[in-house]
Amino acid sequence: MNAALFALPLWLFWLAGTSDVPAAVHALPLAHVTEERAGRLVVELRSVNLPAHTMHHMVLQPPVSRIEIPSGGSVYGFEVEVVDGAGHRLPRSLIHHLNVIDPEARELFLPISHRLLAAGTETGDTKVPWLLFGHPVEAGQTLIVSAMLHNPTGVSYADARVHLVLDYTPRGRPWPFFQAYTWQMDVLFPVGNKSFDLPPGHSERWYEGSPAIPGNIVAIGGHLHEYGTALELKDVTTGKVIWRVHPVTDSAHHIVSIPVGRLYGLLHLGAHIVPDHRYRVTVLYDNPTGETIRDGGMGVVGGLFIPDRHTVWPQVDQRDSLYQADLKQALRLVPGAARQIGDSTVAEMPM
Repeated sequence: MNAALFALPLWLFWLAGTSDVPAAVHALPLAHVTEERAGRLVVELRSVNLPAHTMHHMVLQPPVSRIEIPSGGSVYGFEVEVVDGAGHRLPRSLIHHLNVIDPEARELFLPISHRLLAAGTETGDTKVPWLLFGHPVEAGQTLIVSAMLHNPTGVSYADARVHLVLDYTPRGRPWPFFQAYTWQMDVLFPVGNKSFDLPPGHSERWYEGSPAIPGNIVAIGGHLHEYGTALELKDVTTGKVIWRVHPVTDSAHHIVSIPVGRLYGLLHLGAHIVPDHRYRVTVLYDNPTGETIRDGGMGVVGGLFIPDRHTVWPQVDQRDSLYQADLKQALRLVPGAARQIGDSTVAEMPM
């Protein structure tokens, strides 16, 4: 079925201005989920064709889809890959980014939908020790998954499919020792486009907020674009830098990876953060081209967080206007420069 038909009921929800935004989630097409074996799920999104040299200003988006988790457990690792129709892996550089959102829980630093996980070109295979940590998921839980692809190569690819592989500890095991929750901070929080025009020379962007609950950040990573030089998370109240990283680049100065910060050790369990402090995420760029690069900048940090003892992860208030605006953005219900082509959306700017 053409993806434009799937989009029709979603646009009706937006046009009606309904406050029951999560109803639009159930109108999304179901992603194909395979339980490859106990403790391993493979999520497959609809295929798209990727013309050569499709870059920043013209990216391809498979339809936003929903996942229904078949089995409960604790997720401790994930990998994102792109394959062709025969199942052969395609270059990782085709992945611009992928997001998985839980519309029923809130984000740590904002009253918006919880970002369960995110990945970009440089993310790679991400795992934490399964004995120690795991993000809880429930059987029947509904998640939203969206992806954005581009093609910096000179080769066109047909029938390209995004695969999200989730590794989890099945329910009923005596481990993991800690229930850890993912979190995210974006320099363009709270709501809207997550890419910004990158001016020539040195520039910085930042966002500042406080967590809803106290706890420990045990792992942290991030995502930025080409010409990004650093990402930082800082406790503004005390002046202490919690984490700062410089991307690993190749000889052509393209970003290869962003090292993950593991903030736990034998004698400590991460960096403790509290609601009465302010925390700032900052991204730094150095654009040598002499020109402004449209949608050339992005800055996101995220990782794993363990709530303090007897503290539960907060649920979201679905009546909150910020929550509704953010979810409409995630579902691509906000009018913008995007058009439907077959089973994918072509957008003139990332979302």
